[in-house]
Amino acid sequence: MIEHRSGAPATSDLPLESVVALVDSASGTERELIGRWVADGGLTAELGVRAPVTQLDLDAGAIADRLTGRADDPLVVPVRVLWLPPERDGVRRVTFGDLAQLTNPRRPNRLAQRRLIERSPDRHLVLTGSPARLSELRANNPEATALHYAGTADPLARAVVRAAVVALERAERGVIGDRYKVPRLVTEEILDSPEFLRRLESIADEIGADPQEVHRRAEKALNELVAAQSRMVSDLFTQAMRPVHASTWKVDCDESGLTALRDLNRRYPLVFLPSHRSYVDAFVLGDVLARNDFPPNHVVGGANLRFWPMGPIARRTGTIFIRRSFGGDTVYQAVVEEYFAYLMARRFNLEWYFEGGRTRTGKLRPPRYGLLNYLAAAVRQERIADALLVPVSITYERLNELGAIADEQMGGRKKPEGLAWLARYVRNQQHSAGHVYVRFGAPLSARERLAAHGDPLIATPVTIPLYPADITGRARTGPDEPRDESGEKERLAVQRLAFDVAVGINSVTPITVNALVTLVLLGVHQRALTRAEVCEVLAPVLDYIEQRDLPCGEIAKLRDEQSLAVVLEQLSLAKVVTVYRGGVEPVYSIEAGAHLEAAFYRNSAVHWFVDRAIVELAILAAVDAAPDDPAGDAVGPDADALDIGWEEAYRLRDLLKFEFFFPDRTEFAERITAEVLLIDPRWRSRSRDTLGSEILAALTGTGFMMAHRVLRSFFDAQLVVAERLAARDPAAGVDRKEFVDECVSVGRQMLLQQRLHSTESVSTELFGSALKLAANRGLLEPTDPESAESLAELAARRAEFAERLRTIGFRISRAATLDPSNLPAGRVR
Repeated sequence: MIEHRSGAPATSDLPLESVVALVDSASGTERELIGRWVADGGLTAELGVRAPVTQLDLDAGAIADRLTGRADDPLVVPVRVLWLPPERDGVRRVTFGDLAQLTNPRRPNRLAQRRLIERSPDRHLVLTGSPARLSELRANNPEATALHYAGTADPLARAVVRAAVVALERAERGVIGDRYKVPRLVTEEILDSPEFLRRLESIADEIGADPQEVHRRAEKALNELVAAQSRMVSDLFTQAMRPVHASTWKVDCDESGLTALRDLNRRYPLVFLPSHRSYVDAFVLGDVLARNDFPPNHVVGGANLRFWPMGPIARRTGTIFIRRSFGGDTVYQAVVEEYFAYLMARRFNLEWYFEGGRTRTGKLRPPRYGLLNYLAAAVRQERIADALLVPVSITYERLNELGAIADEQMGGRKKPEGLAWLARYVRNQQHSAGHVYVRFGAPLSARERLAAHGDPLIATPVTIPLYPADITGRARTGPDEPRDESGEKERLAVQRLAFDVAVGINSVTPITVNALVTLVLLGVHQRALTRAEVCEVLAPVLDYIEQRDLPCGEIAKLRDEQSLAVVLEQLSLAKVVTVYRGGVEPVYSIEAGAHLEAAFYRNSAVHWFVDRAIVELAILAAVDAAPDDPAGDAVGPDADALDIGWEEAYRLRDLLKFEFFFPDRTEFAERITAEVLLIDPRWRSRSRDTLGSEILAALTGTGFMMAHRVLRSFFDAQLVVAERLAARDPAAGVDRKEFVDECVSVGRQMLLQQRLHSTESVSTELFGSALKLAANRGLLEPTDPESAESLAELAARRAEFAERLRTIGFRISRAATLDPSNLPAGRVR
């Protein structure tokens, strides 16, 4: 007897009626298997009814001719044969060895089907999807039914085909697992959507185009966008790439929250938003999710990876290639928005790198908002009840592609992706690179967070419980508001949602051994350290991390000299650290010209030390400031050390707002207070007259300083930008690309003059962020280009900005002199 597996619910209470089996078969063999099973009473036994069974091909023409026009109300059941790969170690997956049969084990050819029936009866089973009455199918597709009664039968027939395919796919996943959830008939279903067709008609009216031409453009765009996922290609690609990366990294994944996340996925689509540090990110995350039986994500990728053979393979494993720019193409924009809403409405999970590209500095980049806007639109338009955003941190102990990243930072040209690039990439993965840490932040309800951030089209914030079984329904649309004001509120709500995601990523990003070692060595000026000295400098930092209970990798081993030696030697092999062995004992320093690579590792954890660094500079400002000092005059001549310190902390936060994700002033003040308490628990009870000097003494007593290690490169880059603006004619415009190129050239000169500390400050990424800061402060253009007074005022503000950054630079240099690692050799405490 043929084994059977059903996705159908119990129907034993159904009255006697006729049954229509919609047979989804690709060969005569499959049709014969299904026919024999139906004739033997398998279908009616499964349904618990006694009724005649009519078999129809799962084809819109046959359904239109023989089903949709019927006057009775038959029970409609989709049926197909499911073919399975051989079982190996308890798992049924396609392997490269299966390809020797010259057929897909999940879709065997006719000859292979005959052989499998005779020799491997466990390799196939008859599958049924959930049944539905014809009246239910009509009720679920009212617009298609209306067209049917108007004399156009195809829309209802096509809707029945789609419903049958979805039911069969759902039943299949009950057998093969959720990781094989793939969409079917996507283009057809979208182009059959009455709402989308009405939108295309509206676009045609707006742009004055022929509706048929707009429809053709939409169909072409869909065929370009839609990821044609293949279960076989997914299996094979995973098997091909896993060995490449398994020899390079040991994946360390915290899976504690994945079970709850998988439960949520049964009700809501998940949008995975990982940090982006390497081309390998998608492979690492995809493998982690596959091992935990998540369906494959639809990964939004750049067109630069569309080259052969990666492009065709990537599309069949779920990659969506979106044009980098489609401003003004309203048809393409409508298609992208519709496709995103379609996937989320059917709970297909999405994944994209909301930084817009790989980080060039190692820290999280500012987010891009484009794709988040499409997600927000789907929530606002009630296309989906909600979507859960999952912040994901992917952190590497070492990366083999850092050389190219550093070259691009110094103004070098990015090498285009292609076959040569792919060969280099695979070759580079042959070297061990330690751990890669995958961490999942708490999922964020898109609806709840948008509402909390004042989105005008979302109801008053309601708490949507993420883990209980019952989730509240859709929120009401808010009151009508003027469109311009409403649009600004929508924009701000999406930006704040992106900020929430970034904070979620940073909050679970662990501190790695390489991040700490490079943090120490980058803070040492023109001196190498012995292993014992590195251990001594690291000890108070490790204590600080333990005090704050920060997430971390295997950093405890850095307290042991022998384990530290292994880390240093690995960094030496990666040409990040240089070792001199000709003396009494080895000494270590950053490799000449490798400061950008070292900074990449340090910056993966730098956000954990920014508050501490700001406190250090605020303390130095409080101690040094006099009433006429530029750092203190903003709070008045009667300001004491405490007032000056607080104002300096807020000003530093403002200068760094394009580099790091800071909370609002209230939470920021709480965090700064917590940092001061770690330095001096008794600071609140100290006299204001001596507060500055006493806190400075407590600060130096902690045994480490962070300002020069954490903030110097960012403020040095800002100084280059500020000085180039100050030297520029205020009437001259600023071409951003040319200006950044100028900053790279002048930055190299300042580096040679030792006005900059290291090459990590000469970075196109940092200059770009500094230019954003200057624009935000109104330093790029005069308020009135025709007014001499306005031009003079702009020149004065530019000069003041440059002087302010020079003052900060002096304080950072002083912080460096207070650090024990910069004491003369042999005097590290």
